Amino acid sequence: MRAQIISSLLLLTSISSMAQSAEPPAGPPPSPVRVGEVEMQEFIPTVDMVGSIYSQRNVQLTAGVQGRLDWVAEPGTFLHQGETVAKVDDIPLTLQQAEQQAQIKRASINLKYLERELQRLKELRQSNSASAFQLDQTQSQYDLAQADLEIAKLKLAQIEDQLSRTKVLAPFDGVITERQREAGGDVNRGENLVTMLDTENLEGRIYVPVKYLPFIRQGKEILVKANGLQSYATVKAIIPAADMRSQSFELRVSLSADSLSQWTAGQLVTASLPIQDAKQVLTVHRDALILRRDGTYVVVIDKENRARREKVQVGDGHLDRVGVSAQSLKAGDRVATRGAERLQDGQLVSIHSG
Repeated sequence: MRAQIISSLLLLTSISSMAQSAEPPAGPPPSPVRVGEVEMQEFIPTVDMVGSIYSQRNVQLTAGVQGRLDWVAEPGTFLHQGETVAKVDDIPLTLQQAEQQAQIKRASINLKYLERELQRLKELRQSNSASAFQLDQTQSQYDLAQADLEIAKLKLAQIEDQLSRTKVLAPFDGVITERQREAGGDVNRGENLVTMLDTENLEGRIYVPVKYLPFIRQGKEILVKANGLQSYATVKAIIPAADMRSQSFELRVSLSADSLSQWTAGQLVTASLPIQDAKQVLTVHRDALILRRDGTYVVVIDKENRARREKVQVGDGHLDRVGVSAQSLKAGDRVATRGAERLQDGQLVSIHSG
């Protein structure tokens, strides 16, 4: 009996060992990857060109009259349109204005006297009590007095115009960037006083090779970048006059109002400009490309989450997407963008987001 029990135990142990040996060995765990989708996009290949930021209005303000300079705004001062930038002493012109007003008053009195005298001689002439010569002489004096009064009024207008020019006013909202003359000295009319810059109306100016002219359109948006910041700008003007030496033309773009705080006049920027017409191409994220000596690859993840390496031809890029072409690649395929470097064909992967 005991021998039968031992024999049964040995049989069960043998069967259990055979069952364990029949189980397949456990494989490696799935490799974690991040994926992106192959997309068919309207693709415009671009090239980066260096340009500069300019103010649309950067002017030198001059003295309107000759005289002693009483006050000039300091560099860095922000002024609104119509505010005083500089002031010239107006006392000499104020005195000339008062003198000319007195001259007008005198000419008016003389004109009224001659008008009465002319009327009296006309009445006497009707009764032959005054000579025709005397009447003609008085008429001429009256006409000359009228002309003298008109001249005096014009001189007064000229003096008042000069008085208005003793204050140099800001032609737009802007900042004083440079002061050429200090208060206290005498200045001549037309002499430079300050330089004023419009900080609210900025534009980019880019010099572009002539071969790219057919692909740039007025009113289109281009990407402008500098110091890690970027913004879209609208093409406002194309100046198709090529420089003989550089064979480039000038392109001007308007910067959006909400991005003005990140730009300043004189700053260097990079603009992404189209170099071909738009076309439909397959694109992948740049991180999906694997560079090897024998070519460039992407790793396609199939429906069963298994990896398959695919050799591609790389085209032009735009932002974070790049055009690719391959025989079996199509829109909607998933390609690995992280963790693809060590994957083998057929290897199981797990999809991670973020």
